Amino acid sequence: MPHALTELKLAEVTRPATESVHQIHADVCVVGAGIAGLSAAIESARLNRDVVLVDSLPLIGGQMVHSLIGLFCGVFGNGPGYAQLTHGIFDDIFRDLGPSGDLHFQPGHTMTVFYNEVALGRWLEQAVRTLGVRTVLGTVLQRVNITGGRIEAIELASRYGNVEIRAAGYVDASGDAALTWQAGLPCWEPERTIYGSQQVIVENVDEAHKPDPGEIDALLAERGDEHGLLRRGGLAFFFPGRGTAVLNVTHIEAPLDPIAASQAQFNGRDQADRAIALLKAEFPKAFGEARVRAYGYPGRRQTRWIKGRHQLSTDEVRGGTRFDDAVARTAWPIELHDRADGYVWEMFGPDHVHYVPLRAMTPPGAHNLVAAGRCVDGDAAALSSVRVMGPCAAMGAGAAHALDLAGTTVSVHDVDLTQLHDRLAANLDPEPA
Repeated sequence: MPHALTELKLAEVTRPATESVHQIHADVCVVGAGIAGLSAAIESARLNRDVVLVDSLPLIGGQMVHSLIGLFCGVFGNGPGYAQLTHGIFDDIFRDLGPSGDLHFQPGHTMTVFYNEVALGRWLEQAVRTLGVRTVLGTVLQRVNITGGRIEAIELASRYGNVEIRAAGYVDASGDAALTWQAGLPCWEPERTIYGSQQVIVENVDEAHKPDPGEIDALLAERGDEHGLLRRGGLAFFFPGRGTAVLNVTHIEAPLDPIAASQAQFNGRDQADRAIALLKAEFPKAFGEARVRAYGYPGRRQTRWIKGRHQLSTDEVRGGTRFDDAVARTAWPIELHDRADGYVWEMFGPDHVHYVPLRAMTPPGAHNLVAAGRCVDGDAAALSSVRVMGPCAAMGAGAAHALDLAGTTVSVHDVDLTQLHDRLAANLDPEPA
């Protein structure tokens, strides 16, 4: 006799000729669940907005978690003061992950913060769930319906069926300006490749014998070519007490073509393997027993970005131009990876701060769309100085407040800048001494 617990009946199903579309209504729709999008979603939810967070990956965290970047950059000013320039989501992360030993603050020219990507990923998941942010993950943006300069809806495809999201306001935190591009609005692409990076975590390293950063840079500069490496330099970030290091030693192309993008991932892993072999041979005390624990998703720095009402310029970065519609600030160097044999690294003085204006985050052809993160408007060098996590998080918060002030009737181009500044004061004032 069959056991009752195994008598699971089956229902025969076939795909309907007309498939239904899952419809979602919200106040704010955020496309992209990296640091900029998560900051926008969390800040919007704290403004009591109904938020939907969309991403092409089946999980949240973006490059911050899944590309194994390993450290927060651009949150603090330069030494010796190390003023914290971005608050909001970072205050929460520092408060909750610091006591558990999942953060390490590393002073240098500026202050960078190493983090445990597993603990951070779980913290982010719990944060959005606690705030009631709905997530729609593993989706592909197919269409953007825009009428009279207002986005009315976006259409997504997923393995579980098609989705339509209607919202009052939208944040393009996709990194590649996917929302702006699909809306048919003008975007920028660089005339030559700006390289990304294939990050990798190695374990079984001996921190007591770790080489100085300059030694790794010098080794890769001298012998990288003979080992098939594009990047002539690199860094190893050792998280104290873990016996692990995050290696940033590759340059990989970041194409917008689907086949080439897939191939770039394989090429990046090949480069990482060759770099590890070189480090093992040249620094045996530190890396002799090292092995790969994880390869990150391909990291992308600058691919496609919006054409905003204002393009942040290199001169404005160098001069620290303070805009009347500023929403974010940082002291991070100009860091442009546009050549295979190296990159631009232009550091600033101890009191330097530069800003991102709302005008660089708002395409002129849309009234309810704000970009945030690495797809805002800047010339290539200027963008390279504001696409790191500190200012990206501040831009996400700025996007949330701009949409909140705009509501359903006002254009984001016409929000009250005094109110916007007052709301974002923690990320703008006071200026470092």
